Amino acid sequence: MAAQSYKQILTPANIVTTIRIALVPIFVGMLLAPWPSWFPDSTMRDFLELIKPWLAAGVFALLAFTDSVDGYLARSRNEITTLGKFLDPLADKILVAAALLALVELQELPTWVVLVIIAREFLVSGLRMVVSAEGHVIAASPLGKVKTVVQVIAIILFIIKSSPNLPANMGSYYYGMFYLFSWAVMLAALLFTVFSMVDYFYKASKVLALPFITGKKASAPKDSKPLAKEIIEKAQLQQLRIGTAESCTGGLVAKRMTDVPGSSEVFNGSIVSYSNEVKTSRLGVSPETLGQYGAVSEQTAREMAEGALTALGVDLAVSTTGIAGPEGGSEDKPVGTVWVGIAFKNAKKNNSIESSAEAFDFEGNRTQVRAQATNEALAALCKHLS
Repeated sequence: MAAQSYKQILTPANIVTTIRIALVPIFVGMLLAPWPSWFPDSTMRDFLELIKPWLAAGVFALLAFTDSVDGYLARSRNEITTLGKFLDPLADKILVAAALLALVELQELPTWVVLVIIAREFLVSGLRMVVSAEGHVIAASPLGKVKTVVQVIAIILFIIKSSPNLPANMGSYYYGMFYLFSWAVMLAALLFTVFSMVDYFYKASKVLALPFITGKKASAPKDSKPLAKEIIEKAQLQQLRIGTAESCTGGLVAKRMTDVPGSSEVFNGSIVSYSNEVKTSRLGVSPETLGQYGAVSEQTAREMAEGALTALGVDLAVSTTGIAGPEGGSEDKPVGTVWVGIAFKNAKKNNSIESSAEAFDFEGNRTQVRAQATNEALAALCKHLS
């Protein structure tokens, strides 16, 4: 059991993340330490002093790039661990903070810039802890991702700007333009830093009970029986066969359909594909899709619906895939994230298969999320039949 637990913890993704953290002191030493002076040859010292910031910038860029590497490894190998969820964001914060503090030490960056960025990280991390303690997960903000990318670019520019020979090599005019461009990117990073923080607080407004922000209210599950009856009647009139491919709803959509008398005339059946293996073997969902985008994604929802058309021999199919909770959520895909897919045979295009999917962010407990997902799946079917 011990050996197995070590294998579960020491995944390739976690190893990459750990190495990234371990190499941060190497990067800082490469940027701050006077290591070129350790070489006896003066020509070599001058050359190393010239390329020192470029080498440090290259190491920083490589470490920043590994963030996407360990994320891809974790998703593609389905090895998302608790340790990885802890180490990955920590590694990013350590790397960025170390680079910013090193630039302050080199007097290339004023202290207030670093204080703004680090203060934001403390505030957002504390916010997540409070929200998590209340049983909620805040979805990762797209602004936060943009903020990280812009920060990395700005830091690389400022590291290169610290080269003592850069002004002489570029000329005063071009160096002046490079200087202004570097500061423009850094100011953009600061704006995204502040805006993403505001976005996080907005999303947590309901949990924090902020009086000046109105958070999204959880909608109570509606009675889906009239909707299912309407679907059956419309499908009978259009002589269409319907099927479902369900993951998070676990057959609830099919149950609502079959609760309607006479549904057997149009409803062929359902494939409850709770595991990725069933999604692949029964619905034909590509392993590459699951590896790259995950089970809860637009791509998977569409392929599930398309697979149901063939597997069930129907004209119209709906799919559901999501995270009903109370566990299993992440920053990118919090509990309540659900994708509903629709696939149909287009008679105007030689019965070619077309599909689409829509994302939903439901609130409430597991039962409420599943009920709302069921309602939206039925609403999607009804809308298409209309």
